[in-house]
Amino acid sequence: MLHDRALLLPGQPLPLAQGARVQAGDGTYAYGDYVMASRIGYAADSPPGTVRVQGTRPPLVLPRPESVVLGRVTRVTPRQATISILVVDGQPCGGAQAASVGARTNHAAGEGIDGSEFQGLVRAQDVRTTDKDNVVLSECFRPGDIVRAVVLSLGDARSYYLSTARNDLGVVHATGGRTANGGWAPARHTLQPISWREMADPVTGAVERRKCAKPEWLN
Repeated sequence: MLHDRALLLPGQPLPLAQGARVQAGDGTYAYGDYVMASRIGYAADSPPGTVRVQGTRPPLVLPRPESVVLGRVTRVTPRQATISILVVDGQPCGGAQAASVGARTNHAAGEGIDGSEFQGLVRAQDVRTTDKDNVVLSECFRPGDIVRAVVLSLGDARSYYLSTARNDLGVVHATGGRTANGGWAPARHTLQPISWREMADPVTGAVERRKCAKPEWLN
């Protein structure tokens, strides 16, 4: 059915044998008497009677309003926290997705090597539902924290607006370096939530402020 396995680009016709009658499958579309590729990849003829284009990397997952995302905090200012979105509705995206296929990413900058990693902003008024006027962002998030949030809107051209104003949203993973006397420990330990706004270092006993997500195992 297929007589060539060359790499296809979007808009190129699939190399079908002359007179072959097939249906357009995943990654293709019919255009007149031709079956065209709709993504970069290689043609495949399974299941029988159907042709498709198998992509060279996983499909790009896009955040949308009401999507639940996981991301790494890259910057905190008095007005907002910047988050590099890594997972959307349980699916890796952006730099996390590129890493799964061997690409190098720059998580510190919050942007993938191909510019495909998504950036989100948690504004001070979207951190929690109560006492919004007294939110101190540095007591809610720290760079390096992993945060679960929900997408509020598409925001501006560069960032999505995110919210952690639910019990199950907020910091899900953080590391601490402070000792009990206020100094800094040479090793960083994983913090454990002890309330909705505090996490403790199980080794040193030091307590740090965070906007914690309610653990899934806690009813």
